[in-house]
Amino acid sequence: MSLARRLLLRVSRSAWLADQLRRRAFFRRAARRFLPGEDVAAALDAAADFARAGLGTLLTQLGEQVRNPAEARAVRDHYLDVLGQVRRRGLPAQLSVKLTHLGLDVDRAACAAALGALAARAEQTGSFLWIDMEESRYVDATLDLYREVRAEHARVGVCLQAYLHRTFTDLDRLVPLGPAIRVVKGAYNEPPAVAFPKKRDVDAAYVALAERLLKEAARARALPVFGTHDLRLIGRLRERARALGVPRDGYEVHMLYGIRSADQRALAADGCVVRVLVSYGTHWFPWYVRRLAERPANVWFVLRNLV
Repeated sequence: MSLARRLLLRVSRSAWLADQLRRRAFFRRAARRFLPGEDVAAALDAAADFARAGLGTLLTQLGEQVRNPAEARAVRDHYLDVLGQVRRRGLPAQLSVKLTHLGLDVDRAACAAALGALAARAEQTGSFLWIDMEESRYVDATLDLYREVRAEHARVGVCLQAYLHRTFTDLDRLVPLGPAIRVVKGAYNEPPAVAFPKKRDVDAAYVALAERLLKEAARARALPVFGTHDLRLIGRLRERARALGVPRDGYEVHMLYGIRSADQRALAADGCVVRVLVSYGTHWFPWYVRRLAERPANVWFVLRNLV
């Protein structure tokens, strides 16, 4: 992992910097590259725009590691309301949630209950619930809760991170569920004993995980989702899907709002199922800095304009 990326990931955890930079008009404008606004109305309007272009969306309220039960309940209630608004507006939108945002660190049982409530509402409204993956210390709890909710509700998926050494074993254990799995590369600062430090190793692991999932999809035993903006990789995986006989709606590509927007539309026009992750909320600083860490060259643009 590069020094720039390590520094950015450390910065993303600074509450002081978050407070200081969120007050700076330029930094707020820069963050708008990756999110349409801070309130859910902006996110829903963006989802409607994407729907008209033939793209689906994933909605996520930014925030994680809440510290009290009341805040966790408020997050649950907010998402339940969002699912209602999605249904009323007839949007092809799904939720993507972090378990620490639902209170995993506060009360595991309450978090599990909240997750079950969201999964049930998503099922009732014809939507889908995605569980994001966070730092490596949360993987076991996240996968345990995924298995619990998946036993009761089919329309639930989970994210796996290619940079973690353990992910191949995790995938093996999940396959019998007939899971929906979104594969991403990973965006947290992990030690080499836990995660591949070199990009080429992460890329190789991503391809291996993706191809394994496509083989399962060919047998109708998994829904693979590729969370990446690497167009060459997407092209390679689409070719592999065709070779295996996976139908076009048998896998999806998930990309971030504001990144490769024209390519997102081109993929959708070519018959690929594409969903755009639309983030919103006031707690955007750590999320935004992790986006910069994914491509550290972007930070020079920010620094030049700050100066």
